[in-house]
Amino acid sequence: MENQLSEPVADSLTVIDILRRRAIHEASRRAYTFLRDGMTEGESLSYGELDQQARAIAAMLQSIVPKGERILLLHPPGLDFISAFFGCLYAGLVAIPAYSPRPNRSFSRIEAIARDAQPSVALTTSDLLPKIQAQLSPQLESLSHWFATDCVAPSLEERWKDPGIGADSLAYLQYTSGSTATPKGVMVGHGNLMRNLRDLDEGWQHTSDSVIVSWLPTFHDMGLVYGILEPVYRGFPCILMPPASFLQRPIRWLRAISDYKGTHSAAPNFAYELCVRKIKSDECANLDLSSWVAAVNGAEPVRKETLGRFTQAFQPYGFQGSAFCPGYGLAEATLKVSAVRSMETPRFCFVEKAALEKGQVRFGVGENGDARQRQRTLVGCGRPALGTKVAIVNPASLTHCQPDEVGEIWVSGPSVTQGYWNRSEVNASVFGAYLGDDGTRSVQGPFLRTGDLGFLNDGELFITGRLKDLIIIRGQNHYPEDIERTVEQSHPALRPGCCAAFSVDIDNEERLIVMQEVERTYRNPDPEELVGVIRQAVAEIHDLQAYKVVLLNPGGILKTSSGKIQRQACRANYLTGTVDLWEKTAGILRLAGRGLADE
Repeated sequence: MENQLSEPVADSLTVIDILRRRAIHEASRRAYTFLRDGMTEGESLSYGELDQQARAIAAMLQSIVPKGERILLLHPPGLDFISAFFGCLYAGLVAIPAYSPRPNRSFSRIEAIARDAQPSVALTTSDLLPKIQAQLSPQLESLSHWFATDCVAPSLEERWKDPGIGADSLAYLQYTSGSTATPKGVMVGHGNLMRNLRDLDEGWQHTSDSVIVSWLPTFHDMGLVYGILEPVYRGFPCILMPPASFLQRPIRWLRAISDYKGTHSAAPNFAYELCVRKIKSDECANLDLSSWVAAVNGAEPVRKETLGRFTQAFQPYGFQGSAFCPGYGLAEATLKVSAVRSMETPRFCFVEKAALEKGQVRFGVGENGDARQRQRTLVGCGRPALGTKVAIVNPASLTHCQPDEVGEIWVSGPSVTQGYWNRSEVNASVFGAYLGDDGTRSVQGPFLRTGDLGFLNDGELFITGRLKDLIIIRGQNHYPEDIERTVEQSHPALRPGCCAAFSVDIDNEERLIVMQEVERTYRNPDPEELVGVIRQAVAEIHDLQAYKVVLLNPGGILKTSSGKIQRQACRANYLTGTVDLWEKTAGILRLAGRGLADE
């Protein structure tokens, strides 16, 4: 009988050490199961099989490139990516997870990543390799080697040599979401990874009997760290499915949790909202979500309304609202900064909007009556743990904010990564920030400047917005999240979570622009009515005039891979007129001058 190594392992080890031990003591224990279409069980990997495949891939790579080289991973959803990723780590190489190229789609982001990281080798599958090579750009053609990892002979495992990596060794580059022209590669060290995995484990109380279900992209930090690596760290099985399977039919995610008795699963807020909007009651026959004890919600702003709607919709099928674990994190801190612990009830704060606009925190009285119009509801993102320190800082004076002030969120601790690849000047300002003398006559740091705004209350972190996305009109601060929520709730024909609010300079004055998707299924909405309703709602609730309201087709709002609104990219498209206008707005919208204007 195999000896299970289910207990957390010391930080001094690496995830490779852990997998090697599991392969020795739990060789036949299943680690991953892949659902090909989100429903049909396909291939699986035991710890022993994964170790063998990873060592074979590592031996092949060790025969070609020296330790420390960068390796580009271009795998479709499935278990081949996992073997390739661990193979890179086993070889002492730096993995670069990227999305799988699709036919007739631009390679621009992959090209930008390759231009920045200068990888020596690209890995993919035998099915994809000829398709990728048929449409390679000069940037990708310059790579020295291309290999299909599913064709590597298992017998090569005997040639593998331990590369002797440690906590300071670079494990992988996590390229941030953002514009395709300037992605930045976050340098995640083995030590950063181990500390964050331990943090995740303690907060969400995994055991060897836990089961994680994940549809998240593996090139995204939450999908990689929590969906792929945490199960190996703690020693429990993982059920995977392609992201498209969930997006096409959200019930597949919940059905997998029900069928496999999933205990832990994570997703951005939009995914829970999508379940509420798209899953019909007749799809939920025999659905049982009572095993789900940690429903992690992160990677984008968490909304109280979404938590309530999801709980109400799926409580009849065993889901408990106390399972929700809202959290805050970013790739620059490996993944997690803070999160609500398992089985703790999420906490909400009601704060006065007018005070927030002045950078102050004034607590409201709840969501009763007229107070809802004056207040904003914020969801607590838990407390930092395991040596992670959070400071709320005035971004101008670089000193601590008072407890009743909103400031930039600064983070320090062992999960903060080694910086951006080849960005020494940016690293000095972003990863090397120091708190100045605020009366304590002390200088503290270094800190990671997140660019996010928030405050601490009773030790818990609350996020209010993004520093660079802040809208300042007539000297007043306006959070785009507030305006976007007002817009999308103003009419049922408007798609939730698909609005972008930003400002542009017109005749030396900042003006508010709103871009909003229209539901495809809503019957015959009148575009002039929609524009009027949006303008009225923004004026009444925020005392702002929407200079332009642009209605878009579904999918017209640009988002990151994790579902965050790319406001700066939307703004750039607005200024150039390159947006996907809703087809019914032809009569009231036109391209004019430097951007879009309504007639």
